[in-house]
Amino acid sequence: MLFDFAALPKRDRYKLVVSTIVPRPIAWLVTRDAEGRVNAAPYSFFNVFSNDPVVVGIGVGARGMGGEEGPELKDTMANIRATGEFALCLVSEATAAAMNVTGADYPPGVDEVAMAGLTTAPSAKIKVPRIAESPVALECRLWQTVPIGTHNLVLGEVLAVHVRDDCMLDPARLYVDTPRLGLVGRMHGAGWYARTTDLFDMPRVTPAQVEERRGRG
Repeated sequence: MLFDFAALPKRDRYKLVVSTIVPRPIAWLVTRDAEGRVNAAPYSFFNVFSNDPVVVGIGVGARGMGGEEGPELKDTMANIRATGEFALCLVSEATAAAMNVTGADYPPGVDEVAMAGLTTAPSAKIKVPRIAESPVALECRLWQTVPIGTHNLVLGEVLAVHVRDDCMLDPARLYVDTPRLGLVGRMHGAGWYARTTDLFDMPRVTPAQVEERRGRG
């Protein structure tokens, strides 16, 4: 079926997009305001877009991004603009319930980290702390913000990465035990998620191998 986005309201466009572009990685976007208060909120409009420099992108919506409400800035965006720093802490199956708690629509000033029973740890390159329970944390400096309607695309340069010790197979060779991270992805609807445990291996092919297979077919 064809859905013409020009004929659909924002809520319906959002519904179609989040039901089809799956799974999406989830990370806490941890920020700090000018007074030093920490905010942590989960985001699944998130991925990595460059490797030199390493730049990640997060779509930060205004309050009520799925409906028709006005573009009131979330604490996250206001904090990023104020400090130019943030930490991205990936969500594992073990921390998924805590992530769900931090995603509630609290009023400004509420400590989501404390509400979820999580703890913070100091970062190495930025003043914003990271979530200690997260198996992977990226320390980021603001690269650029791009306004897109009621969203802002936040691009951040990764300055350092923390990987939990037991998830490194060989630190000297930078071999990560990715399955052991136990990361989860965002799926469709209001509460569906995916584990990253159902894997299959498909090595990349060369043009010569493709031609050979075509010849045998």
